[in-house]
Amino acid sequence: MAEAKKFATKYCEFELPPGWECVLEGLEWVCQSSSKERKKEAIIILAAKLRGSQDSLDQYQAYLKKSKAFKIPGRKTQVSEPKYASMKIINRHQWIDALHLASEVPGFYTRYLATVKEDLGIAVTFSVSRVHYASYQSVFDRMVSTLRVFRQRKSAAKGGLNLKKKSEDLLGDDVYIPDSGNKFGIGVNQKKRGKKKSGGDDLLLLILAGLLIGGAAFYYMKKKKKPAGGKKKKKKKKKKKKKVSSD
Repeated sequence: MAEAKKFATKYCEFELPPGWECVLEGLEWVCQSSSKERKKEAIIILAAKLRGSQDSLDQYQAYLKKSKAFKIPGRKTQVSEPKYASMKIINRHQWIDALHLASEVPGFYTRYLATVKEDLGIAVTFSVSRVHYASYQSVFDRMVSTLRVFRQRKSAAKGGLNLKKKSEDLLGDDVYIPDSGNKFGIGVNQKKRGKKKSGGDDLLLLILAGLLIGGAAFYYMKKKKKPAGGKKKKKKKKKKKKKVSSD
């Protein structure tokens, strides 16, 4: 971690591995590798909110011990597999440390670090594909060991904090990654399902278009035959007139 750089918000900080960067997306900080290929492997989301009645270490732990469920394309429900949820002291501050499989994106492990600090609820999620989990485990462990949380009253007075509302859930079932995964380049499974679904719709549209074109062609040909018969009749009449004039 000699080349690691410190990333800090106005309520939390930790060290990023080399080549990673963080950007603010709405009310959440999103950290990823700057490499296009590595972006598909892992992502870190950092969020905070004004503390409500549902924000406590006990409630975070109870929530993360249970399976999470969310909708995925194809009208199916994805249910996560909780691996553990326990208390952890990080730099003299108590956090809830939990791990789930498929709680944010199918085929991804997500490690949750959640805590409270005065009037704030804070959560950091580390998501990595199952294929690359082993290689990222030590990287995430080092980042977690550098986590620090604080409350800067001066910053809050200036309105510089990007916080969720008190009524919002910090670890709720409203999953952000499946929708924003495409935007951040990690929603591979969802993209494949989406293409399959849209392909069926496209085939139906092609069939309907073919029927319409066929019907239009039949109507056109039928209409075209009538004038042709009329012209023949006119030619016969002209021949009769010529015979009369010759007599």
